[in-house]
Amino acid sequence: MMVVGICGSPKKGGNTEFLLNEALAVAGERGFDTQRLLISEMKVDFCNDCGDCSKGRPCPKEDDAAAILSSLERADGIIIASPVYFGSVTAQLKAVFDRTIPLRRQGFRLKDKIGCAISVGGSRNGGQEKTLETVHAWMHIHGMIVVGDNAHFGGIAVRPAAEDRIGRKTVVASANKLCDLLERTEKQRSCWGGD
Repeated sequence: MMVVGICGSPKKGGNTEFLLNEALAVAGERGFDTQRLLISEMKVDFCNDCGDCSKGRPCPKEDDAAAILSSLERADGIIIASPVYFGSVTAQLKAVFDRTIPLRRQGFRLKDKIGCAISVGGSRNGGQEKTLETVHAWMHIHGMIVVGDNAHFGGIAVRPAAEDRIGRKTVVASANKLCDLLERTEKQRSCWGGD
């Protein structure tokens, strides 16, 4: 089974990437294949609602969005990480979210995938929960199953993330919850004999 993580920060090697790495390490230790997608290394243009995907055609924009969509479609579990930028996700991550519309319009291809969210801000109450709400809304619109950290909404940390023991625990708990549910669903599929 595959867990795909997207780091929505435009900064390479920052706090968000650090936390996503911790979450994917949990999945790797539990035997899942993992893939990390860094927005800092990719180019994703904004959606202009041209309508091509509504007609079953591929998006006409030539950038990294097609590769991201392919990875999300192959994933069983999806972890989205974003820093707080003015009370919500980064513009770069929102562009990715908007460009996933073909996956919804062409057969709800993310339906029933399991997802969790991670956010990091400048203070303990720096907008992380609102940022997670934005990620959760995107997941719900796709028909995904959303998990938190067993007590709250997901992984919530403050900068510098490497020093935030409490926040890192919520990130690990969220990743473990995602893996728990993936294992349960796989076990049920095996009992039922496949799809």
